[in-house]
Amino acid sequence: MAMTDLVSWTAEQILALAPDPQVGRAAQGLLRPAKWQALGSDERALWGEQRGSASAPYQVAIDLTGPACKCSCPSHKRPCKHALGLFLLAQSAPKSFPQTPPPDWVVKWLGGRAAAASKKARAADEPVADAAAQARRAARRDSRVQQGAEALATWLQDLVRQGLGSLPGQPANVWETQAARLVDAQAPGLARLVRDAAAILHSGEGWPDRLLAHLARLHLLLEAYSRLDSLPPDLQAEVRTQVGWAQDQAAVRSQPGLADRWLVVGQRLSVEDQLTVRRTWLWGHASRRAALILDFAAPGQNLDGGLVPGMAFVGELAFWPGVWPSRALVKSGSAAAPLDGLPGYSSLRAALSAYGTALAATPWLERFLVPVENVVPVQQGDGWAVCDAEDGLLPLTLPPLEGWRLLALGGGQPLTLVGEWDGAALRPLSVWTGREFAVVGAE
Repeated sequence: MAMTDLVSWTAEQILALAPDPQVGRAAQGLLRPAKWQALGSDERALWGEQRGSASAPYQVAIDLTGPACKCSCPSHKRPCKHALGLFLLAQSAPKSFPQTPPPDWVVKWLGGRAAAASKKARAADEPVADAAAQARRAARRDSRVQQGAEALATWLQDLVRQGLGSLPGQPANVWETQAARLVDAQAPGLARLVRDAAAILHSGEGWPDRLLAHLARLHLLLEAYSRLDSLPPDLQAEVRTQVGWAQDQAAVRSQPGLADRWLVVGQRLSVEDQLTVRRTWLWGHASRRAALILDFAAPGQNLDGGLVPGMAFVGELAFWPGVWPSRALVKSGSAAAPLDGLPGYSSLRAALSAYGTALAATPWLERFLVPVENVVPVQQGDGWAVCDAEDGLLPLTLPPLEGWRLLALGGGQPLTLVGEWDGAALRPLSVWTGREFAVVGAE
């Protein structure tokens, strides 16, 4: 992405990079060129110095190929308010950034990024040094996982025999103790599902039905894992992923990819097992296929760069194997114009039909991307829903006041809405009104 492409970004898309709303608001206070010095840009980057409270100006740069940021300020949040402020200033006042050779500190930073990328690429291409040793480690882990899965199956049977009604009176650490044992058995996927079950126990009215359905899917997963060798290859991969086996990215990248014009339609941040997880949803313009890009950051680290909702790129994705593969990585890509339309399902019935097909293939499906055209947000009791021309209705999961914002964005007219469907409600990610793209549903 060149400097000249910045005019196609909206302030909302840039602010979507903020680690939290407070940083985004602070960045908007840095939009006057007078607050900056030594502004400049070239085809790859833009930079400047921000005169803050420190004795020396903060050195701030944006690598447009990421985008990725650098700032010499002490903030642990990335991108910080200075990086976002510089990015917003470049979008709103690009003429403030003359084309000049980058200063030495920018050259050094960009060189370091290029060297790290090259090292990562070389590591991905290198063959495994000792295949036999790797096979032995995998066999040892498989044995531990099998033992953990068998113990969990016995525990679940005892749980159901005692009756779900007895669960609220049990000590709070019962579930966590079982999850910790599964982590020790190197089955993090099973551990997460146990913790999810504990959360359902305290989720309000109707929890027994929801918990029973969740435990039934967990039991089905354990049964499938106990018969793994008899399953088709795609289903084996699906089950192993659910249990917690990870596949090497290099192996995924080596698979044939799917080329399309990919639209970045939504993004969510969450914290799982002390890791910050970023879920970025893509939608293929021609293939009409969903793709999920997952990024992780350990405690104290920040997620760098990433795809920005509302943008598009022409490229090729490689998908993790499975019965209904959706997780993917970008094999190659080049920037394209922002969204000029969002082809989705023609009705809510068509979207639910596609969901039913996916659920039949993989009963452990937790999130299903639903881009649906020509829907109108409507109030439903104390909450909100979307209605289509066939009078289909789906409930929405929305923070307070977001329903009214959603209604205002469309002006009461039909719009295209993108959301995550969990089998009970649709959590909006973004909308396309025919005039503009907007992120919705953020907490």
